[in-house]
Amino acid sequence: MEFGVFLNGYLPGPASRDTDAEHLMLKREMEFAIKADLYNWKYAWFGEHHGLTEYSHLSAPEVMMGYVAARTSRIHLGTGINSLSPRKEHPIRYAERAAMLDHVTENRFEWGTGRGAGSHEMKSFNIMDKDSTKAEWNEVVRQIPRMWEQRDYMYEGESFTVPTPHNVLPKPYGKGHPPIWVACGNPGTFTTAGEMGIGAIAFNFEPVFSMKGRIDAYKEGIANCTQPIGQFKNDNVMITNGVICLADRDRAREIALRHYRGYLYSLVCLYHDTMPKPDYAPTWPESISGVGDYDTLDRLIEDGWMLCGNPEEVSEQLARFESVGCDQVVFGLPSDSLEHDEVLEMIEVFGTKVIPEFDKDEVHSTTRYRATAERNYPDFEFDVPDITVAGLPTNAIIQPDGTRKM
Repeated sequence: MEFGVFLNGYLPGPASRDTDAEHLMLKREMEFAIKADLYNWKYAWFGEHHGLTEYSHLSAPEVMMGYVAARTSRIHLGTGINSLSPRKEHPIRYAERAAMLDHVTENRFEWGTGRGAGSHEMKSFNIMDKDSTKAEWNEVVRQIPRMWEQRDYMYEGESFTVPTPHNVLPKPYGKGHPPIWVACGNPGTFTTAGEMGIGAIAFNFEPVFSMKGRIDAYKEGIANCTQPIGQFKNDNVMITNGVICLADRDRAREIALRHYRGYLYSLVCLYHDTMPKPDYAPTWPESISGVGDYDTLDRLIEDGWMLCGNPEEVSEQLARFESVGCDQVVFGLPSDSLEHDEVLEMIEVFGTKVIPEFDKDEVHSTTRYRATAERNYPDFEFDVPDITVAGLPTNAIIQPDGTRKM
């Protein structure tokens, strides 16, 4: 298994109305990704949400990624997720930004996609019917790889058009393109993701054991994939969860019992109305007052709701994720009850004591998959006119005779 952190711009309470607090939160979340790069974590995922007060103030993850990319060298940076409705933004912009991030990160960008998580933020872009975005995603996600390959891209579709040939620039850096992912909820979406040859992102708010059927559906789908929508299969299921892992077991468990752990979940239930939620789930302003007591904490750990304890205990708990077939486990930071310095401490402890027990490959799985990339489209679909120029400026990197100035 591989591991990552998930950043979402979480800012509960009065701080959500204070720009100084908002600024501090954004700086801290970038620090989490930069710290994770030093301690064996392979992925940092950045949420994208719009108008979701308290829950997520991170509306432009690509901007944050540019900063983090310059401060890191190994960790991959992914959108979690980029919603693809053409009513929100023309698909050419998605292709351009993803390819640009592929250059800025030097092949460390992961393109996580989806239809959008809730009607409230969709209405920010005048999308009134949340169910309509599913067909739009299905159309757009198949066209982006064409934009990355062709130099005369043209398209007349159901939800968007490019009426004349265009060269969408830049192209992804080097061989292949950014790995493609999609946010999944029900078993059918997992199967579809597998059949399309793209990774599955599961935002998990239930016991990990309940995910096995969906993971099995994905693995069956990708085993049957003969023509991925991109240049390679990204055979990956990522699951999000919560963790408190510190060298001191008692301290980790005490943190888990702090008041109002679960406040974030009440915001998830408020905003994410495209995701099913159980009857007992609290919807903000109702919230969970906390875990309660150690017996309840032990039940939550045993049932796979969360991980908590010292590195040895957390490693034992992670075996459950391995048993259901999970490829990548990602933890939302900061989860309720963890102070900033405790998050930084946990990133180091988990990264140095737990990750090496499960991830012994220095190379990211998505890097290995990308190395197998094979093109699906020719450079040009239409006839190219025979044009020659007299010459190029002396500082052109490649001259007409093929001479390179690097």
